[in-house]
Amino acid sequence: MSTNSPNTPSSQGVFEGHKKIEKNVTLLAAATLATVAIGGIVEIAPLFWIDNTIEQVEGMRPYTPLEQAGRDIYIREGCYTCHSQMIRPFRDEVERYGHYSLAAESMFDHPFQWGSKRTGPDLARVGGRYTDDWHVQHLKDPRSLVPQSIMPSYSFLAETTLDSATISGKLTALQRVGVPYSETDVEMAEADLEAQANPDADAGDLEERYPKVKIRDYDGDPSRITEMDALVAYLQMLGTLVDVNSAAAQSELAEERGR
Repeated sequence: MSTNSPNTPSSQGVFEGHKKIEKNVTLLAAATLATVAIGGIVEIAPLFWIDNTIEQVEGMRPYTPLEQAGRDIYIREGCYTCHSQMIRPFRDEVERYGHYSLAAESMFDHPFQWGSKRTGPDLARVGGRYTDDWHVQHLKDPRSLVPQSIMPSYSFLAETTLDSATISGKLTALQRVGVPYSETDVEMAEADLEAQANPDADAGDLEERYPKVKIRDYDGDPSRITEMDALVAYLQMLGTLVDVNSAAAQSELAEERGR
């Protein structure tokens, strides 16, 4: 027979104790504060004894100026409200979107685009899945490619010249919060932006400083660089920098060695 029956003296004592806490606002507040404080210390304190909460993975780099400009447009237009960039480690997620997301893939994001709400598909690994023309048409007229889509049209992006004058300042701001842009990256930001969207331009050492960068005209209009160029460049980069299978294997091996 259980000794914790509601009718036992010990159980009645526990119930009486709960009644006292629930009826005394001050006592309840103090108990709640103590519980939250203990939980917070347990979660936060270990962070002071480790060098980095995110493991470095091979291939990860900061965004190119053009990709960063596209990311700013992505956030500005509220794309993140319908599209997450977090593939969870569940079978249905992985089968539909690809390998689950690694924390290191968002280490240079300010702010990051993880989340659980999706109206549209997850975009963590959309890079290279469709052609540039597909993305341009989809952004101009979503229902021409996906009849059931409720996404609004962003055709104005193809008509809006990209403002490249502020990109150096944006990279400087990101540099100050820890994104490892070099002084050369900041100084060359505007030139790098224009070179990535123009395959006929002299890209200099752009490919050396930004491995796996894709240099081409993205929106089909080589006469100028538009906001469409920038957004498509950003989308085409997502999920393409890291060999996720190799990175995940290295992470699991590191965890095994630490046990």
